[in-house]
Amino acid sequence: MFDTLERIIDIWLSGGWVMITLAGLAVLLYANGFQLLLFLRKGNLELGHDSEWLGWIQNPENAQGRAGESIRYTQENVHSDKQIRNRFDEIRQSLIHPVERRLLFLNTLVAAAPLMGLLGTVIGMLGTFVAISSGGGAETAGMVAAGISEALITTQTGLFIALPGLFLALVIRQRKHTAEASLARIESMVLSKHKFS
Repeated sequence: MFDTLERIIDIWLSGGWVMITLAGLAVLLYANGFQLLLFLRKGNLELGHDSEWLGWIQNPENAQGRAGESIRYTQENVHSDKQIRNRFDEIRQSLIHPVERRLLFLNTLVAAAPLMGLLGTVIGMLGTFVAISSGGGAETAGMVAAGISEALITTQTGLFIALPGLFLALVIRQRKHTAEASLARIESMVLSKHKFS
């Protein structure tokens, strides 16, 4: 167990200072991603099902959850289609836009991970070229191997961080799109119930 842990630490440290930056980036990426996913799973964007909405629109006092709050808010004291649309825009601002901002930040972190790995690759290759230009010998071969090792480890780590982060961002984006479509459907149902002249 200790040998394996020691080996992992040695491999990690052979990547140079870029590995510390990659570790911080990974913590930031996955902390934000899972926090956003939990926010979406706690019912903050759960709007129920199409079959429930029509009954809730007819009887807003029976409406439940986030969809119920939205239906009640968009039907209380409204006198025009414009008021209903404005209220749905307010709901989108409060529900969807914070998710979009955080998703943009998450996507930026996902894109930064392979770029940080590429930076490590360049730094490692520079070390390799410096070792090659210094002359021959056993010490030079060790320096060349260390430079190549640094280049490959940072690239691999950057990709290893970015790929699962990309899938996490796709899941969050899909949930956001589902919520947007649900809100649009509820809005059209509320507007069709309230025909203002």
